[in-house]
Amino acid sequence: MNAKAIEKTELNKILALVAEYAALEGTREKLKNALPAADVASVKKSLTLTEECTRLLFDFGVGKIEYFPPFSDEIERAKKGSALSCGELLSVGNLLRAARVAHTGIAAISDDSIKEVREIADKLYYDAALEDDISTKILNDSEVSDYASDKLYSIRREIRSLNERIRTRLSEYLTGEEGKYLQDGIITMRDNRYVLPVRAEYKRNVKGFIHDRSASGATFFIEPEQILEMNNELRSLAIDEKEEVERILGELSRRAGFMGDDLIRDIGLLEELDGYYARAEYGYKLACVRPEVNDRGVVSFEQGRHPLIDRKKVVPVSLSLGKDYRFLLISGPNTGGKTVTLKMVGLFCLMAMCGLFVPARRAEISVFDEIYCDVGDAQSIEENLSTFSSHISNIVEIVEKADRRSLVLIDELGGGTDPDEGQALAEAIVAYLLKKGCTGVVTTHYSALKEFAFSTEGIENACMEFDSDTLQPLYVIRIGLPGSSNALAISRRLGLKEEILEDAMSHLSEGAQTFENIVRSAEESRIRAEEVRRESETLKAEWSEKVRALDEEREKLRKEREKLTLTARAESRRIINERTAEAEELLGEIEKIFEKETVTESDLIRARTLKNRLADKAYSAEEETPRTQYLPVSADKLKAGDRVFVKTTGQEGVVQAVRLQKGEAEILCGSIRVRSKISDLSLIVNGAPKLKQNRWEKGKKTESVQVAKNLAPKPMPSLELNVIGMTVQEALPEVEAFLDAAVLANLEEVRIVHGVGTGKLRAGIQDFLRKQKNVAEFRLGKYGEGETGVTIVKIK
Repeated sequence: MNAKAIEKTELNKILALVAEYAALEGTREKLKNALPAADVASVKKSLTLTEECTRLLFDFGVGKIEYFPPFSDEIERAKKGSALSCGELLSVGNLLRAARVAHTGIAAISDDSIKEVREIADKLYYDAALEDDISTKILNDSEVSDYASDKLYSIRREIRSLNERIRTRLSEYLTGEEGKYLQDGIITMRDNRYVLPVRAEYKRNVKGFIHDRSASGATFFIEPEQILEMNNELRSLAIDEKEEVERILGELSRRAGFMGDDLIRDIGLLEELDGYYARAEYGYKLACVRPEVNDRGVVSFEQGRHPLIDRKKVVPVSLSLGKDYRFLLISGPNTGGKTVTLKMVGLFCLMAMCGLFVPARRAEISVFDEIYCDVGDAQSIEENLSTFSSHISNIVEIVEKADRRSLVLIDELGGGTDPDEGQALAEAIVAYLLKKGCTGVVTTHYSALKEFAFSTEGIENACMEFDSDTLQPLYVIRIGLPGSSNALAISRRLGLKEEILEDAMSHLSEGAQTFENIVRSAEESRIRAEEVRRESETLKAEWSEKVRALDEEREKLRKEREKLTLTARAESRRIINERTAEAEELLGEIEKIFEKETVTESDLIRARTLKNRLADKAYSAEEETPRTQYLPVSADKLKAGDRVFVKTTGQEGVVQAVRLQKGEAEILCGSIRVRSKISDLSLIVNGAPKLKQNRWEKGKKTESVQVAKNLAPKPMPSLELNVIGMTVQEALPEVEAFLDAAVLANLEEVRIVHGVGTGKLRAGIQDFLRKQKNVAEFRLGKYGEGETGVTIVKIK
């Protein structure tokens, strides 16, 4: 790829921004100097690596590559047997740690879609033992730990002990009779040996070895003979310490040298991974998408944004090229965004070819062998510094080298010279490039070139929108129509004298005026139509949202009705079961009486009493479930408090308010308020409690008895059922009864504790739950809820 295309499309600036997300210095340099790939397979692989790194970073939470300083010469020295310094060995340790963390982090992800990155990570070499030895034996860039070896620990312990003894002995000089001979009451060192600062006139009073004299000659630094041997021993220990440190560093260096080739390969692999992590983070921060890749010259994107323009200010552009036409001719006003759009086409292609996602809603990018650019240094025509000669030099190179695998980007083709000659030259160049089968984008102000695009196959007009009322560019591209330059209108807005503008208008040919007027009129009509379409889409979206809300409310009412129906049925079953059990109990007692061999008078009285009680139960049941009657509703007689049946929802409720003017009533159905037309209501009339006659004996006076229902409040069922230790056959009846109780109590969510075990009990219970119509959904418990030992059930 030629360097001019990279510079003109500003890919180099994008790569510099991507490099800021890299952790390694070597990666940053490689990214800044990255070159686009020219084959589809390589581009797709790079984009796949970027996509996988995006998922690793932002879906799976895998960390980026850990930092280690750039080094490779040090490893080569270690391979040859040289000992590395503490700092260099720490760099080796950091490299080993980065390789281990990268490998284990990626290997821990079980997602099979992470293939390309895993393939790189599997090649990483690391030695945890050497990494651990380096981190524990070396403290910093210049110091080895006391615990690096037993011998070093022993030597340093002796050195500390000997230092303490020497200082103690010298302290006796400071506090004893010899103290008067000293210049200062301090202990100092010369040539790594402890000495005393003695005044020059008393140098013979202190026996020992003279090491140095001060610049003024007033002080001599004397090593007393009493500590001479101790200083010698200290020097010997220092030599032993140095040799042991060198031995430790040499051993670690040899181990690093043995794996030198693996370490150098690790550096390359880690920098490669770091580069794709940087691409992924850059794409994520700019809300980029992975483009589809082809080699057919097709370039298409929706809501594309130039990555170097602030996201809050940029106007997204949608563009298609290479399907029905291979060239796009963009026209429109100055500063309208033509050049930015042209450069963005080339930039998106180069970004994809470098493995970068593009800032758009959707994108399809073609891979080109070469991209040729003839674009000014600035982004607007006013700042274009290209001369006609340099412009034509670029065009010469393009027409000679461009082919079907090339993308051509030319800004203001034919500009910088006589307009008539420029238009003719531009038309001929475009025709030639079309003949060669190139794909390209050209910007122009020439009307003749716009007319050429209307009548020539393979090229399509496009315009940058312009607001004719405010005379401001809208930075929106529209394909299919040419744009008007609006030079006179813009000049008028900027304050150019009207006299000059009228004179300029008179110099325009009639054909040019007609063409510009037609283009401008068509553009204004299309903009108005677009505004109407947007308004209609907004209204459509609003009504769709309202319909969706109504559907949700209707579904909510339906579920509430089903729940109320299920509750009523369950309550009816309970009452019937209770009455049946009581009746069977009374019948059983009567049968026991008549099973006796001799039935006494008292037995007959007892039997008659039981029979009457059985009859009372029948009367009570009849009174508890009076037959409901529905009567037509009269609007003028309907009032608050009346019980009504709502035909549209199939529910009963109580009237809360009546609005005669609207012919509506507000009904409370359970806990839900609904509005209904009065014509859709029926008045509910239940039979009033009656006085039932209980005939005791024939011929006797009857006694009126009033039966009232007086049931004790039902206890609140448990929210949890524990079936741990049961078999599946034992547990399922318990679960069924537990769910029935939950439905009767209008519970929304319950817990079934089955434990972990072999999983058979959990599987059996969950198979049973799938068949229950009263179960809305179920799931395993989360952390803190019991996890796989608990199933959470939601009731309809």
